Amino acid sequence: MESSTGKDFKIGECQGQKVVDGEVMPLVLLPPEPAKADTESLVAALKKNREWFDQMIIKNSAVLLRGFDVKNAEDFNEIVEACGWADIRYIGPAPRTHIYKRVWTANEGPLSEFIYYHHEMVLFKENPKKVILFCEVPPPEGGETPFVPSFRVTERMLEEFPEEVEEMEKKGLMYTFTAPSANNISSMRGRGWQDAFGTPDPAEAERRVKAMGMDVEWLPDGGLKTIIRPRSLTRVFEGRKGRRMWYNTVVGMHGKEISSATMIDGTEIPDHVVKRCGEILDEESIQFKWEKGDVLFFDNMALLHGRRPSLPPRKVLVATCK
Repeated sequence: MESSTGKDFKIGECQGQKVVDGEVMPLVLLPPEPAKADTESLVAALKKNREWFDQMIIKNSAVLLRGFDVKNAEDFNEIVEACGWADIRYIGPAPRTHIYKRVWTANEGPLSEFIYYHHEMVLFKENPKKVILFCEVPPPEGGETPFVPSFRVTERMLEEFPEEVEEMEKKGLMYTFTAPSANNISSMRGRGWQDAFGTPDPAEAERRVKAMGMDVEWLPDGGLKTIIRPRSLTRVFEGRKGRRMWYNTVVGMHGKEISSATMIDGTEIPDHVVKRCGEILDEESIQFKWEKGDVLFFDNMALLHGRRPSLPPRKVLVATCK
């Protein structure tokens, strides 16, 4: 660690860490001493070391702050604001509740279900560069937030399915997703269109959807079907070693009851390719057991993340940043 930060953080370890392409994921940062474990000291350290901390997130893709006395949404919001990144409002199907200022609940879908790996808001023109998670109540069993280095998925898919990958890349992707007329909290994708797009007015909802580069189809039951195209299979982002990220949600949306993923000309993506991609995602995943007060920073350009099934209670809050 650079000398300028040595007085503010101490490097630690956590079970489940992996070294990927020479970098530890996640990088674990601890209080430098017990007297500096309070939120006030952490906020001051983050403000002092903003540039360095941002570099660590890009370098290691995931940074875990552990051992600090972060108690609640108010403390978490202070930490988020100390980093200096602008807020970006979540848009998507996951049921979420606003808690405090920039803080929301993570996906409130049933804890018994696995949430597929995804880059946050990957389908939209503007998506967050940073996703920040805070564990207020760790689950008694399960409930990990596994994450996957996106470039590793691209590398392995190219090894196993070079022709299929290049066909999808060349043609581009098309997705459809149906938002119900009202919220359905029994589903992890049950957010109604009124909540998802922030208006009860169908005309305004349609305007907002189209402003995000999507087409709209209204269904007889009052639901809203969005058609999203064209979208790329992979992307390369500045400052990330030229890595080709698996920047799509094919596995999560292909062949589902309320969603689909095909090539833009309507060509189906072979089932066995999607199935194997799901296996690769799991094989490349990294996870650790949540502890109370943990704050986890993701580079959303570089990592996909999900959620393991969990026993209750589990309370993880989230903030998304530009």
